[in-house]
Amino acid sequence: VQLQASGGGLVQAGGSLRLSCAASGRTFSSASLGWFRQAPGKDREFVAAIRRSGGSTYYTDSVKGRFTISRDNARATVYLQMNSLKPEDTAVYYCAASWTLILSNIANRDAYDYWGQGTQVTVSS
Repeated sequence: VQLQASGGGLVQAGGSLRLSCAASGRTFSSASLGWFRQAPGKDREFVAAIRRSGGSTYYTDSVKGRFTISRDNARATVYLQMNSLKPEDTAVYYCAASWTLILSNIANRDAYDYWGQGTQVTVSS
C-alpha cells in the first residue's frame, strides 16, 4: 500500500488549503482514513478521520468547523479541506490508512497501518 500526500504550502492566516492523499495497492473503499499532523517539537496528533463504513467523519476539537475530511473512492483519494487557517495549524500533515480500524481507535495513531510521506503546511500571521 502506498499513500501519496500533496497540497501543502504557505498561506496567510485566514486562508485555505486542500490536502490530497492518493492511495494505491489495496481496495480503497474498504479503508478508514485519517489525517494527523506534527508540529516541531511536538507529538504527532490526530486531526480528522473518515470511516470505511458509511463515511462517518471525526475531528479533533481545534479544527471542528474549519476543516472537512472527505473521500472519493473512485479516485482512491482522501481530502482535507482546511479553511480559516491559523498559525497554530502549522505542521507537517500526514495521511494514514487502516483496513482494520475500530471506532474506539479512530484517533489513535498506532491503529493506522499505512502512512503517507507528509506535506508541510505553514500558516503565517
